[in-house]
Amino acid sequence: MSLIDIVKYDGTPDVYAWKFPHQELGTWTQLIVNQSQEAILFKGGKALDSFGPGRHTLSTANIPLLNHIVNLPFGGKSPFTAEVWFINKGSVLDIKWGTATPIQVKDPLYHILVPVRAFGHFGLTVEDSRKFMIKLVGTLGEFSKEALTKHIRGVMMMNITEILTSYLIHKKVSSLEINAYISEISSHAQAKIAEVLSEFGIKIHHFYIENVSVPDGDPSIEKLRNLLNKRLEMEMVGFSYQQQRSLDILEGAAKNPGSVHPLFVGANLGNTLGGTFSGQMDRVSDAMNASPPPALAKCPHCGAGGSVGVPFCSNCGKSMREKQPAAPEASAKKVPHCDKCGTAIAENAKFCANCGDKYHACPSCGADTAEDSAKCHECGTALPKSCISCKETILGGSAFCSHCGASQKQGG
Repeated sequence: MSLIDIVKYDGTPDVYAWKFPHQELGTWTQLIVNQSQEAILFKGGKALDSFGPGRHTLSTANIPLLNHIVNLPFGGKSPFTAEVWFINKGSVLDIKWGTATPIQVKDPLYHILVPVRAFGHFGLTVEDSRKFMIKLVGTLGEFSKEALTKHIRGVMMMNITEILTSYLIHKKVSSLEINAYISEISSHAQAKIAEVLSEFGIKIHHFYIENVSVPDGDPSIEKLRNLLNKRLEMEMVGFSYQQQRSLDILEGAAKNPGSVHPLFVGANLGNTLGGTFSGQMDRVSDAMNASPPPALAKCPHCGAGGSVGVPFCSNCGKSMREKQPAAPEASAKKVPHCDKCGTAIAENAKFCANCGDKYHACPSCGADTAEDSAKCHECGTALPKSCISCKETILGGSAFCSHCGASQKQGG
C-alpha cells in the first residue's frame, strides 16, 4: 500500500471544512497548511492534534497525542491511518439574511398587528475549529459556505424575530418609526446572536440590519397610517380624539336634525367645548346670571328723590346705587381654569393636566393668572411679585419695594 507523502488543500475559499480523501499516512509525511487555515487530525472519531499555517512533518515529535494511540517508533517510515481536516478560518463579510415571511408584531402605540420584514448582512469567522468540526461538520466530506450560511440563517432568524418583537414592545417604538433605531437594534442583535453561535465555534461580526419595512397595501398598515395622520392633524389644531368624535357627531346631527335628540347634542356640545372654552363660558354664564341693578327712587346718601334708573343723584352728585352687601360664599368652591387652554385645574394641582402650564393662583380668588401679570384678571387683586433688587415679595402694582425702597422699573 502506497503512503501519502504530501497532505494539503488548494481548493476554493468558499469551503469551510474539507477532509483529505486518503487516510493511509506515514511518519515523515509533509502536512502543508496555508494561511487562514488550520488542520486537525482525527483518529477513531476523536480529534487529536491541530496544526496552524506552515509545513509540518508527521513524526513522533510533532504528534505526541497520536504517538500514544498508534505507538509510532522512532526512525523509519511507519504507516498509520488518520483523517486530516482542513478548516478555513478566513473572515467572510458578505453573508446576507432576510425574513422569508413577514413577522406579525403588535404595534405598542396603536395596538394593531403589523407585518414587518427585515433584511441585512453579516460576517463570520470560524474561531474554535474543534468545536466547529464536532457540532456542525460531523461526518460530511465537505462543509461549504452555502451549507454553513443555510444553517446559520435558521439560527439567526429565530433570534431576529424575538429581538425585533421584544424591542418594539419594551422600547414603545411604533413599527412605522423603527428605522430610526436600526443602529441600536443591530448592536443588540449582534450581541444576542453571538452568544448562540459561540456554541458552534463561530464568531459573528459586522452584523447590520439594512432596513425594516412593512408591505405596501396591507390593510393594517393603511389603518395605522391613517390613525397617525389623524393624530397629527388633531395635534396641530389642539383637539383631542374625544373632541373630534363629538364634533363629528354634531356635524352629522346638523345635516340630519331628526336623527339625534336635542339633549344629546347639547350634552356633546358642552363636553366638546368645555375643556377648551370653559373659562370663557364661565364668564359668559356669570354675566347672564347676574342680577340687574336695583331701581332706586331715593338717594341713599342725601335722601333726595330721583327718577328710577338714574345713575347719579341730582342733589348731591353721588351714585344712586346703594352698596350691596357681599353675597354669602357659595357652598361649592369655584374651580379655577387654566389661563392657557381653559381646562379645569384639579384641587392641589401645581400644573395644568392638559397643556402643562404652571398654576399661578390668585391669593384672593384662586384664579389661574399669567406669570408676569400684575393684577388678577378675575377679581383685579394686585398679585405678589419679587423685588428686582432684594427679591422680597411685594405687591404686583408697587412702584417701590417696601423692604429696600428700590424702584421696580427696569433700569430705574
